Amino acid sequence: MLSVAALAAAFPGLATAQVTDHEVKAREIYERVVSFRTAAGHGQTPAMASYLAGVLEAGGVPEADIATIDEAGERAMIVRIPGRGPGRPILFSAHMDVVDARPEEWQRDPFRLVEENGNFYGRGTEDNKAGVVALVSTILRLKAERMQPERELVFAFVADEETGMDTTRRIAAHPWVKNAEFAINTDAGGGTLDETTGKPLIYLVQGAEKTFATFDVVVTNPGGHSSRPRQDNAIYQLAHALDKIEAYRFPVMATDLTRSYLGTVGERMPGPVGEALRKFAADPDDADAAAVLAKAPEFVGTTRTTCVATMLEAGHAENALPQTAKATVNCRVFPGVPVDTVREALVAAIADPGVKVAVRGTPQESPVSEMRPEVMAAIGRAVHAHHPGVPVSPYLESGGTDGMVYRIAGIPTFASSGLFTKPSEMFAHGLDERLPVAAFHEGLDHIYRLAVDLGGARPGG
Repeated sequence: MLSVAALAAAFPGLATAQVTDHEVKAREIYERVVSFRTAAGHGQTPAMASYLAGVLEAGGVPEADIATIDEAGERAMIVRIPGRGPGRPILFSAHMDVVDARPEEWQRDPFRLVEENGNFYGRGTEDNKAGVVALVSTILRLKAERMQPERELVFAFVADEETGMDTTRRIAAHPWVKNAEFAINTDAGGGTLDETTGKPLIYLVQGAEKTFATFDVVVTNPGGHSSRPRQDNAIYQLAHALDKIEAYRFPVMATDLTRSYLGTVGERMPGPVGEALRKFAADPDDADAAAVLAKAPEFVGTTRTTCVATMLEAGHAENALPQTAKATVNCRVFPGVPVDTVREALVAAIADPGVKVAVRGTPQESPVSEMRPEVMAAIGRAVHAHHPGVPVSPYLESGGTDGMVYRIAGIPTFASSGLFTKPSEMFAHGLDERLPVAAFHEGLDHIYRLAVDLGGARPGG
């Protein structure tokens, strides 16, 4: 467990006497949940949900206010805090599952929380176990402080956000959730720090997401013995197709939301990228500005649909010509663009009838959540408690979260984690995932403030 002295050291200028018990408890929970290998196929979400339920019951949550959902070996959990009044509930959401990590490839054990150099290392430290702990910490604080909200608060702990989101769909349809007025999702939204100075530049609230669509790009061939090479080879043919996908650029697109977001960031960002952001916000037809942003990983997805190869599978024996070669191409589709249009663009770019392109499943477009003034105001107050004056802006998410499921179910969703990081500190889904210690503790306070503010909580429960 983190000592009081160590906690104080994580916050320059914070007096030791100000370090609270809930921060120490949250650090303890964080360490425990990172140790659960909650990636698909490991069957650890039931154990993690059981652990969290035990922590919450020990903290005063009645068993009747905890519900679980089992789906294909995974377990999600929903917790409610009844309100004083009859208003519609407010949903807070986080996901317990993670993208898997191979311990042999990491510098540290990915399933053990390691604190070094002002960072917490471990799979899920950012995506999204910091959010899980923020929800649990908020519930425990409300119970310990005998705070009762005016509105019922419901906290969802999703089990399969990184895969099928089936537990999210069942959560969205649950009687405690389906009538929620809106949701706060901890899995996105956050603040950007200047790479050089560490100064806060902007805080972003996710109000929309691109459609997540995966395509199988497949080549088949009669094959044969490797000693008798054919003029056509499935692997080479697929490689040529992937070269064309790599070179293809989808058309530049913009909405009022994306132009507002990019312009706000541009006002705070120096250098060529900042200039390009400002020019693009003023004129999305500025080809030079769009070209600069196309080379910036953190912004290219906000200006167009993107597709990228993520997996390969080919051949069946080292001494046989390949009969099948397949690539997985993951696309993030700009709002308003049909998935079929993206498939047709890939087919046209490849320009080879021998390469088949098929979409997996039935991707669904997520509607835009119109920004609610009272929600944005509450998020602004929570952000400014730590970073006064930092601009707060809505944005379009290039990645995907289970917020899309809530939006499709009719629950407006706003992603806000409270985490401030530098762009270079984004390691979610990658090696040596980490989160600054200070960001973790600010995230705890951020979600608690939102629950109290939006829920109208006051002593007396």
